[in-house]
Amino acid sequence: MPPTSDPGSSGFALWNLGFRPFYLLAGFFAALSVLGWAAQFVTWTGVHVYGGDPRWHAHEMIFGFAFAVIVGFLFTAGSNWTGRATPTGMALAAIAALWIAARAAVFASLLLVAAAADAAFAIAAAVGLGIPLAAARNRRNYFFIALLLALGAAGLAFKLGMAGAIAFPAQRGLQTALDLILFVICVMGGRVIPMFTANAIPGTKPVRLLWLERTALASVLVLLAGDVLNLAPVAIAAIAGAAAIAHAARLALWKPWVTTANPILWILHLSYAWIPVHLALRTLTAVEMLPLTLANHALAVGAAGGLIIGMMTRTSRGHTGRVLRASRIETLCYVLVHLAAAVRVFLPLAVPELQLAAIAISGILWSVAFGAFTVAYWPILTRARVDGKPG
Repeated sequence: MPPTSDPGSSGFALWNLGFRPFYLLAGFFAALSVLGWAAQFVTWTGVHVYGGDPRWHAHEMIFGFAFAVIVGFLFTAGSNWTGRATPTGMALAAIAALWIAARAAVFASLLLVAAAADAAFAIAAAVGLGIPLAAARNRRNYFFIALLLALGAAGLAFKLGMAGAIAFPAQRGLQTALDLILFVICVMGGRVIPMFTANAIPGTKPVRLLWLERTALASVLVLLAGDVLNLAPVAIAAIAGAAAIAHAARLALWKPWVTTANPILWILHLSYAWIPVHLALRTLTAVEMLPLTLANHALAVGAAGGLIIGMMTRTSRGHTGRVLRASRIETLCYVLVHLAAAVRVFLPLAVPELQLAAIAISGILWSVAFGAFTVAYWPILTRARVDGKPG
């Protein structure tokens, strides 16, 4: 990792590396935003967030919460991939300020201001990652520059469509962004989950079949293209069904059962298991047997939320010189996120009349998980590494 701070420093370290501010911002925002959203479904609170429009709730979870985590992770990983510095100090603070400005503008219903701030955030993040990747000629990871710009474009199209500036179906922008996040999870999950498992459990050899890896990733790209092109429902159902089988087989070969005694590992496997669940549900939603929101929450809460809390705790501990081991507070966060996913997806399936209760209960569980993370990791993310190294 390139030097980003004085190795001997022991003071405020929030701007030393990308994961620090963005993980804190994401954790705080995830807890507060979802708690406010869930409160709308408890009638006595009188709370109304985003005008009660679920599209804005989805937007903020994708382009606010998830995008912040992705940027924090990529800035940190980019330093490791290239041996060069990604944004730190005032540059990092300025990028974070763009993110904060966009969230404030959305809350205030200043749609064009939000569109400009979020677009600037995506461009700044792409440049911040792209400069060290280009300098190191790290072509393998150029994909992530395109990803940041694609997410930024999807968010811009959504907001301009909602503002009436362009004719663009808002749901298509959200679904495109969700599909992009699904693809990122599949790419990064395939890189790190088998490796982490093999490293942590001696004698374990997760299997990675090249043809299956390619098929699984290709199936998600085809689904993304199908959503962008608005293919016929039967085609989407067939694509999603094939993808569900491919990803279930992929996960099985990684031997998730060997991780049950290691929370910082099983959180990754369990979270990935929500991907075939999401894809299987999409086969049913495509032919209008189930509402699309159930499939999307399997992805957003179970897969993305679970992997985010798992990777935020893991990388925060690793990049601050701490042991890669989950304590009771981390394990509690993991359990709460997956309970939130199960309640949000399966309770309405079992008892449709309890959908509003499911939203409220799931939101509370999620908010407690990310609130606990934010409180517990505040000192970890704001102070220098315990081993005295930079970062």
